[in-house]
Amino acid sequence: MVRSVTLRLMVLLVGAVAAQSQTPVVSPGGVVDAAAFLSPVTPGGLVSIFGSNLASAQAQADTIPLSTSIGNVSVTFNGIPAPLLFVSTGLVNAQLPWEVLSSGTVGTAAVVVTSNGQVSASATVPVGPFSPGIFTLDGKQAVAYSNSDNLFAAPPGAIPGLTTHPAKINDPSTLVILATGLGAVDPPVQTGNIPPNDGALHRTTTNPTVTVGGVAAQVFFSGIAPFAVGVYQLNVIIAPGTPTGNAIPVQISMGGATSPITTTIAVSN
Repeated sequence: MVRSVTLRLMVLLVGAVAAQSQTPVVSPGGVVDAAAFLSPVTPGGLVSIFGSNLASAQAQADTIPLSTSIGNVSVTFNGIPAPLLFVSTGLVNAQLPWEVLSSGTVGTAAVVVTSNGQVSASATVPVGPFSPGIFTLDGKQAVAYSNSDNLFAAPPGAIPGLTTHPAKINDPSTLVILATGLGAVDPPVQTGNIPPNDGALHRTTTNPTVTVGGVAAQVFFSGIAPFAVGVYQLNVIIAPGTPTGNAIPVQISMGGATSPITTTIAVSN
């Protein structure tokens, strides 16, 4: 039950599309991080591959560890099989294997999609140590929730069918933000898998800066979330003096890379 709920959450975070197949084609510039849809991509993070004829039918993962083949579709980066989350004719969601590049290396990777025995041309993908992207519910509203009640930090009534409320400034229970592309963690996590249930906290090896409304928040934790492959969790306390309102920008910066300013949360005193 827990794993099926986890998989549904992962599919929600990275989205979905529809179906059909022939010779797969990866679109130019079509490999981006699965949260902000930007390049470069980062080992360990979730990526979206856009193209045509990528799969003959829509299918999604149903096991953890994630399989490297779903619906007769497989993907490699530099020849390394990638764990798959979702496949369709125009979109594949996958984890960029941790092994593709060593931590801290900037370069490129060659991606190849195989669908029903048909092999795409190799596409070159920029790869870097960090590509922070915050998951959103609608392209703007961050997947961010209060650690005290698990309610999204959005204006009341903003999400049909869900109870929501603004994040509170100086709330000691912390605000949880879900993201991807935050780079290496210590101890490492196996490609395609969630962290083992051994009590260890798999923290990022580089400390991020998180700003809310341009004001630095206090970061208590930055690392791999315990419930989803390739998803990072940040626990922060919003600082006094942070602007309040229904659409306050929240950003993550690491190693010179910053998530888009268009991602927002609701904030109140």
